[in-house]
Amino acid sequence: MSERSDRSLRALARRMRVDVTPLRESRDFRLLLGSSLITLLGALFTMVAVPYQVKQLTGSPLAVGLVSMAEFVPMVVCGLWGGAIADALDRRKIVIYSELGLCVATGILLVNALLPHPQVWLLYVAGALSAGFSSVRGPSEQAMINRVVKLDQMTAAYALQGLVRNSAVIVGPAVGGLVVIALGPAVSYGIDMASFLVSLALLVRVRPVPRPQDASPASLRSLAEGVRYAVRRPDLMGTYLVDIAAMAFASSTALFPFLADDLGTPQALGLLYAAGGVGSVVASLTSGWTAHVHRHGMAVIVSAALWGVSVAIAAIMPNVWLVFLFLAIAGGADMVSGLFRGTIWNQTIPDEYRGRLAGIELLSYSTGPMLGDVRAGALAGWGGARFSLGFGGLLCVGAVAAMAAALPRFRRYDARTDEHALAERARRAEQPAAT
Repeated sequence: MSERSDRSLRALARRMRVDVTPLRESRDFRLLLGSSLITLLGALFTMVAVPYQVKQLTGSPLAVGLVSMAEFVPMVVCGLWGGAIADALDRRKIVIYSELGLCVATGILLVNALLPHPQVWLLYVAGALSAGFSSVRGPSEQAMINRVVKLDQMTAAYALQGLVRNSAVIVGPAVGGLVVIALGPAVSYGIDMASFLVSLALLVRVRPVPRPQDASPASLRSLAEGVRYAVRRPDLMGTYLVDIAAMAFASSTALFPFLADDLGTPQALGLLYAAGGVGSVVASLTSGWTAHVHRHGMAVIVSAALWGVSVAIAAIMPNVWLVFLFLAIAGGADMVSGLFRGTIWNQTIPDEYRGRLAGIELLSYSTGPMLGDVRAGALAGWGGARFSLGFGGLLCVGAVAAMAAALPRFRRYDARTDEHALAERARRAEQPAAT
């Protein structure tokens, strides 16, 4: 290899590697990211333990499925309300109080698991409480990130968040499954409670984040104002609508048990579930190039289309490793789409609306996969798991193309010239992010 080629490869490697500048420059970002990682790892232990315990107590698949139903309404209501209070109150306090609430909900699970005869209904109540507190926490935490990280580092910050989140999603359920089977649900809940206490020790060290100036009180009116603001911004609506369409048509995790059977490798079910997370981690680790992209709307469209294409190709692959490969590519594409969606949100949304828009964001990325599993199950009942997976991928590509055609301002969005991005940049120049 020539010296020139070697230099080019080294330059490409530097351009691709994950940018850790937000971690290096912002103490509060380090604390928030560490808190989020510890909380998520503990929550994943509980996520595995609750369905396992419901199955132990009832032996009913329906009873296990109702756990998600118990969490849905609190997630929707508290996600929207959490966004409203994030724009009206001290965001740091909201995150801390929500963390305390999550700790109490897990404490209920722990006490119940230690009873001679654990009660199933308490599992549903605690699950609903956890979903509610988590949904209140999310908008305030995400709105805080923008206050502690510089605007030109937002894409890198999202990549680091994605890396941490997806690494935890890969490791947490695997270790959590071993713990709950070997030691029982009570130990899993105890580990989760301990994780909240460690997370709180980090959160209280985060500098106070004063509420936005001229903040409106949290109310249905302020919530409606946030929705109206989003509707008036085609670039923002594009981020929500493309993501919902992509997930509703091509998210198909409900098919994985049937797909594993169809491939003749039921033991590889965990591999299929992990594929998307593996792809997301790889995309995060090689995300340095994203800092050089400015047409973020088009980047979201291309990434969402690649997600659909990869899912469709996975459906026709002859063995589990090729299916895994294309599902991993799909997960990487979804991660890249998320990076650019997050960049648009954090570089253009005024601080006084950021909490409410974060609540809408939470609903958009939570609703899509739920709709996707319903769609996948219905099509699988008609044509089988592979048909549902492949046809869903193609529908995703068509839906994303339709969104791109219907939302030209989103398609043409450019961070260098967009009026909202320029206004936010000017505001932050007067008030630099805390480090």
